[in-house]
Amino acid sequence: MEISFGYSPCPNDTFIFGALANSMIDTGDLTFSICLEDVETLNQLCAEKSLDVTKISIAALAHFLDDYALLPGGGALGRGCGPLVVASPGARLEDMAQSVIAVPGTLTTAHLLLSLFLGHGPSVIPMPFETIMPAVERGDCSYGLIIHEGRFTYENYGLTCLLDLGEWWEQKTGLPIPLGGIAIRRDLGKNRAQDVNALIRQSLAFARKNPSVLQEYIRTNAQEMDQQVIQEHIRLYVNDFSMDHGPEGRHAIKRLLQEGAATGLFPLPTADIFAF
Repeated sequence: MEISFGYSPCPNDTFIFGALANSMIDTGDLTFSICLEDVETLNQLCAEKSLDVTKISIAALAHFLDDYALLPGGGALGRGCGPLVVASPGARLEDMAQSVIAVPGTLTTAHLLLSLFLGHGPSVIPMPFETIMPAVERGDCSYGLIIHEGRFTYENYGLTCLLDLGEWWEQKTGLPIPLGGIAIRRDLGKNRAQDVNALIRQSLAFARKNPSVLQEYIRTNAQEMDQQVIQEHIRLYVNDFSMDHGPEGRHAIKRLLQEGAATGLFPLPTADIFAF
């Protein structure tokens, strides 16, 4: 059976799924067709049910739970890894609410966290995440909401960090920040969901045991080609939650969706969030 699988070209994803994508593990009766796209593009593809399995922002999941459920493995959860609000020196955080903010998509968890911080949906310009820092540097917009490796490179654009939304979330809730997860179509059934999740775990275990084997695949797909940044990215975003959300991770995911619903950003999910 062929499974269409979408994930981002970011180093954490190519590290976790590289062995699966490149037939370095035995996938049994399953074959995988890989779709590499920015996470906001993957979020949008869920509306069309285009992919059987896909990386998805936790914020976006609330909109697609009729068709997709979350696997326990392969996600992006953690501490100290949240999105940042950056600006040119001299900008003030208190002026942000009256400004237009560049964001990496309106379905991203970053956008949801910013909305929760402000208490309302901000005025935003969605753009690909890798174009946000150059746009702020040029003065096209005063504030940028950055994700992924932007955490390690924003100073290269002469920008300063005004707010760490992951830190804000952790202080508010005591929970890790649930950025993204792996969603699977519900119509594939629980057994297939368990099969795919087991292969994701095997792929991650292979990568941890054989990191050098995947180095070229990761580097080829990375937006940020500096090897040190790639390694920092993997160290930050790949952790024990990547193998399994566990009780704490599940609680964090539910809490984030509850907070979003309470703010009126989307209805409170009634379908079961998790595939099993």
